[in-house]
Amino acid sequence: MSKNKKYDYDLIIIGSGAGGGVAAHQAKKAGLSVAIIEAGRVGGDCPNTACVPTKALLEAAMVYETAKNGARFGIRGSAISYNYPGVKAWKQLAVERTGANLGEKMYTNEGINLIHGSAHFLDKNTITVGRARFSAKFFLIATGSKTVVPRIDGLDKSKYLTYEDAVDLNRPPKSLVIIGGGAVGCEFAQLFAIFGTKVYLIETGSRLLKKEDREAGEFQKERFESEYSVSVHTSTRVEKVEIFGGKKRLIVKNMKSGSLVRITVDEILIATGKKATLDIGLENAGVKTNANLIVTNGYMQTTTENIFAAGDCVGPYQFTHMAIYQSKIAINNILQPRRRIAAQYKAVPRCIFTNPEIASVGLTEAELKAKQISIKKVIVPINVIGRANTADESDGFVKVIVSSKTEVILSATIASPSAGEMIHEIALAIQNNLKASQVASTIHAFPTWSDTVRVACERVSS
Repeated sequence: MSKNKKYDYDLIIIGSGAGGGVAAHQAKKAGLSVAIIEAGRVGGDCPNTACVPTKALLEAAMVYETAKNGARFGIRGSAISYNYPGVKAWKQLAVERTGANLGEKMYTNEGINLIHGSAHFLDKNTITVGRARFSAKFFLIATGSKTVVPRIDGLDKSKYLTYEDAVDLNRPPKSLVIIGGGAVGCEFAQLFAIFGTKVYLIETGSRLLKKEDREAGEFQKERFESEYSVSVHTSTRVEKVEIFGGKKRLIVKNMKSGSLVRITVDEILIATGKKATLDIGLENAGVKTNANLIVTNGYMQTTTENIFAAGDCVGPYQFTHMAIYQSKIAINNILQPRRRIAAQYKAVPRCIFTNPEIASVGLTEAELKAKQISIKKVIVPINVIGRANTADESDGFVKVIVSSKTEVILSATIASPSAGEMIHEIALAIQNNLKASQVASTIHAFPTWSDTVRVACERVSS
């Protein structure tokens, strides 16, 4: 497709994050004239303030934790300590190696026009960025999301941290309340607890990781409390925040008992989720939204035919790998409207990078039961396999759920070292409608953590 003379560009992409960046390169390679508009940092959240820096910090924390516990393997060392400025420097190196800081140069070298500023639709083919106006035959909206800050009396006055602030601290706080017990809250609880912070984790739901299977949340809570002295408060709501003696005092209420507790800390971290960034004049282009997400069909096409959307602003998951997947589908369907591809979400991996990792794929047990799907399930502890013995790691499990009629695998949850790697075997099985017996009959190397998947599939199919 060559440049359309009627418009400034064949394609304008709003957002240079994971989805927008991949789409820009793919579209340009196919011969489209492309512009990408970015209101914030080039590369978006993932390489700059989210996935990459948090996982780099967590990796440093895990190395520190392993070194401290080396005596059980006969490894001795002088007093183990950490230098947080050095940890932060490592994090920054990891960020730089993503190439996000070279994003503008990379786009320019490819002939992609990078425009800095906030986009706003005038109509379905025209946007403004500041005082400039640009037109395109097609648009891809990949604006991502931003932190949801709960309405809590006194929170604004007391000041708080978001994940963007937390990855850039010069030192861990001595004490910290994290509001939100999802993946982000749990990862930061793990990170700062390892570096010596006294952590309080507040969750309004009845358990941590409420979007995952019950066993995952229960496992995480037990590990936090027993191994890291994290004070976990579920079914609890923050009623008020006030300044007290130079610190921050939170009044929290247990929603089951009604009891009030006062917690005084140095810092507060908000981890209550994210909402789509949609303030770009969608109504002027006829693009509809629902539940604060852009409405798309299976082809990533919005309610306006020439405008597509992908990533956090669409859902149903707010993952980098989801944004990349959806953007590739959108570009394919722009380039090949007669050979369209539809998105499929039945085998989307979900990972929490705590220690051990927790990973899931497929519908949760509760979701399957709500759909009245008859199931069989098995939960196998990881300590049944040889790798657990050689690694001296006994905490964790593999849960596999299959159809009770066909024994086709429907979902799985894994709590184990390398769970994020292990889950892909199950994801592949779900994507291809494999039975548990087929996975069980596949030779698994010994001793590996993945051998637990084989055992679980063997037991659920017997």
